[in-house]
Amino acid sequence: MYAIIQTGGKQYRVQQGDVIYIEKLDAQPETLVSFDVLFIGGDGEKAPVVGKPTVPGAKVDGKVLAQVLGEKITVFKYKSKKNYRRKAGHRQPYTKVEIAAIQA
Repeated sequence: MYAIIQTGGKQYRVQQGDVIYIEKLDAQPETLVSFDVLFIGGDGEKAPVVGKPTVPGAKVDGKVLAQVLGEKITVFKYKSKKNYRRKAGHRQPYTKVEIAAIQA
């Protein structure tokens, strides 16, 4: 069984045991978080369930593993013939979450 959840303005397809990187949450490692479910499918004997906008009574539980940083990107601003150059780096913060259970 899989579910589609929404967090941080993005949607994720998750199954039990998946590890996902989502936009940073204010949660300490080893704490539990829950997400609303937009869609449940892939069970085989049951038809898929589509929420309007969420599936009533369904939720996905996850455990926060760590707060991590993404790959470093280089930001370079440049204007020709004006001797203007600026270089900066950026690392986006993410929360690493393991999906513990899908409750339909």
